[in-house]
Amino acid sequence: MTPFRIGDFEIAAGGRKTIELPISVLANHTPVNLPVHVIHGTKPGPTFFLSGVVHGDEILGVEVVRRVVAHGSLKDMAGTLLAVPIVNTFGFLNHSRYMPDRRDLNRSFPGSDHGSLASLLADLFMKEVVQRSQYGIDLHTAALHRTNLPQIRIAPDEPELLKMAKHFAPPVILISKLRDGTLRQCARDKKVKVLLYEAGEALRFDESAIETGVTGILRVLASLKMISLAPHSGVKHATAISLSSTWLRAPEGGILRSSYPTGAHVSEGEQVGEISGSLGDLGVPVIAEDEGIIIGRTNLPIVNRGDALFHLARMKKSELVQAPLFDEDEII
Repeated sequence: MTPFRIGDFEIAAGGRKTIELPISVLANHTPVNLPVHVIHGTKPGPTFFLSGVVHGDEILGVEVVRRVVAHGSLKDMAGTLLAVPIVNTFGFLNHSRYMPDRRDLNRSFPGSDHGSLASLLADLFMKEVVQRSQYGIDLHTAALHRTNLPQIRIAPDEPELLKMAKHFAPPVILISKLRDGTLRQCARDKKVKVLLYEAGEALRFDESAIETGVTGILRVLASLKMISLAPHSGVKHATAISLSSTWLRAPEGGILRSSYPTGAHVSEGEQVGEISGSLGDLGVPVIAEDEGIIIGRTNLPIVNRGDALFHLARMKKSELVQAPLFDEDEII
């Protein structure tokens, strides 16, 4: 294996090194860099990237990446792993989803070397990490005050990604369209195969979601022959595949009492919650308009009319495999 070059750095075969790619300087002259931990194997293989905290408050990915790079199976790795635990340093330090200019970094790709700060960071990450890779997994959580069941999202008509997603073996694989300006969309334009992992909630760690992410990533690396690992290591649940999803919204403002956790299967027409007034009046039911699995939900009991309450992956019970989805993915 020849040395791997990134930025102005070179990593020899069998070596690992954390390098710092300059982004900007704060007003107090503190430099801000993009840290990339490079593990360069001794045997030929693909280049694979892991990225966390594209949204600054989605901190669960930091712990997932940390555990992956510390795993013993990477000591004799084939190919190269580029691990970026914190892409959006600015949002991470400020406990904010966004960049300092309120731009969403995951709507700023592929970026530009002469645009806004979000555009500059997107351009650097694309050129130095994504475009050097053949595969990748981008780690996300639900937005603030929401939680997601561990799930993999892939674009339609991507058989290789579907195969990778099945090796990951999350509770749910959701086929979802790509949005302009996202990392997934721009990576596909560059022929880079990227899985999107969604699990847990912003600004919090969830052990079940972390462990599902770590074991899933290791299984994907093993499927690409980058590491040696049992193909079904750590799988404790079945995987359901959904072709679409919908949000159940609040029919009225008030206090929400939820009937089901994430991972639960609900039928069309079933009551999944109730909204009442603070003195117990109203009693407006929240009804599932489709059959499926709850893959996300709000954690806030205080709701306004039209608020998104439950994210439902459409899935008929007859299409589900026998093994159940675990309720412990729910965060209280």
